[in-house]
Amino acid sequence: MVPHLASVVGRMGERLSVYYCIDDYSALPDVNEAAVKAMDEEMTRKADLVFIAAQTLLDAKRQLNPATRVSPHGVDLDHFARARDGSARPPVDIGRLPRPVIGFFGLIEQWIDLKLVDYLAGQRPGWSFVMLGRVAVPESDVPQRPNIHFLGVRPYSELPDYGSQFDVAIIPYRLTRQVINANPIKLREYLAMGKPIVSVSTPEIDKYSDVVRIAHSDQEFLAHLDGCVEAGSSPAEIARRVERVSQEGWDARLTAVMAVVGTELERADRER
Repeated sequence: MVPHLASVVGRMGERLSVYYCIDDYSALPDVNEAAVKAMDEEMTRKADLVFIAAQTLLDAKRQLNPATRVSPHGVDLDHFARARDGSARPPVDIGRLPRPVIGFFGLIEQWIDLKLVDYLAGQRPGWSFVMLGRVAVPESDVPQRPNIHFLGVRPYSELPDYGSQFDVAIIPYRLTRQVINANPIKLREYLAMGKPIVSVSTPEIDKYSDVVRIAHSDQEFLAHLDGCVEAGSSPAEIARRVERVSQEGWDARLTAVMAVVGTELERADRER
């Protein structure tokens, strides 16, 4: 469920209501913060079960509903394995770019630090910086450098093809409240492709500091990129990244969630 459906909970004859909360919704750009917060809190109180994607939301949610559990995002392991198993088909628009290729995919919204991307590209003019995804910020905020390539939206089916061409994958977030309370799916997707990753520091990303280079400043981000490009990726390092998320596929996540839901359904039926 999403928070704006709070008013229908308990009015449909449902056996169980489950709220899957994947974001700090009231912190998203261009929303009515007070209205969304009120809907989110109402949904949290009313639901029989609440699942949240990020640990940072747990305390606040449990104050409203003790039946709150953390259920992180998963990853389609088989899909993103194509980036490293030889079955990817490198798209022409990225395959012809000068290397190394520093890549990102996802919605390019206000939480993406385009000033950081601009800084990195300015410091390394011979590298290619590829940004895949819909650009949802004003044109005036989009950096204009010949080595930054905004390639637009690409189908999910093609992401491994593009990812196969990344020499390094990046997560250049601005540290907004929404980002601090987020659990980025792309982190697991990059790891499932076996790619070296440089990212800013957030609570959920920091949990992967054994396989992700974490930067706390623009200069440190650049230094980590330099290190990744210089070192390359050995087969052992690629395998270690993939292994890190090998138990985090969507099937495993679904099995865990459905076990909890099944138990709660049985309890609810007994109490009827």
